[in-house]
Amino acid sequence: MIRLRKAQDRGHANRGWLDSYHSFSFSGYYDPEHMHYSVLRVINEDVIAPAMGFGMHPHRDMEIITYMLKGELRHEDSLGNGSVIRAGDVQRMSAGTGIVHSEFNASHYSMAHLLQIWLLPEQDGIAPGYEEKHFAASQKRDHWCLIASRNGEEGSLHIHQDVALYATVLTENQQVSYDMRSGRSVYIQIARGSVTLDELLLEAGDAAKVDAQQRIEITAGEEAEILLFDLPAHRSH
Repeated sequence: MIRLRKAQDRGHANRGWLDSYHSFSFSGYYDPEHMHYSVLRVINEDVIAPAMGFGMHPHRDMEIITYMLKGELRHEDSLGNGSVIRAGDVQRMSAGTGIVHSEFNASHYSMAHLLQIWLLPEQDGIAPGYEEKHFAASQKRDHWCLIASRNGEEGSLHIHQDVALYATVLTENQQVSYDMRSGRSVYIQIARGSVTLDELLLEAGDAAKVDAQQRIEITAGEEAEILLFDLPAHRSH
């Protein structure tokens, strides 16, 4: 079964310096039908104005992944980490028992465009941690590249949850498939471009929740960048 989550149906907040779309309930956006999907709690698509951002603020007991699409983001945190991440970079922050961090657009001229993803951890109270890696477009070109996993397999980021996060940059008219395992759910997020998913059209910002399928096939209309989350089976409440 495939259920679409269209881009225009997401929550939306525009603060001037921050234009944000929320796939799940977040901050001032509340929708009881879209609280989470399995352990996937947040996907925010953020566009941050030059030199603007979030001052120091706390998190705890959450796995936070930042996937950069365009521009530069400067990160600093209470663990002493400080870096600038750019397109192709993926950052993982395990909030655990508590972490304080800031995120600012590192450019004074260009917008920063990113996806911020929150996953519920397998257990609360772990030690906070930080990691970042670059995944070149060539690593993602026309096949699934594992960018985050429970054990940091295949050079991926290490996350504290039974999730495998893949990315691909799919050339126009090229196709990728994914075989689903029993007892798993899949969430697909279109970061840019357009695709057909088993004959359903998905465009930038659209997503699909996939349950009880054996195999899915995705074909790019125009070049597309896609994230795929392999998750524990979603349980409806």
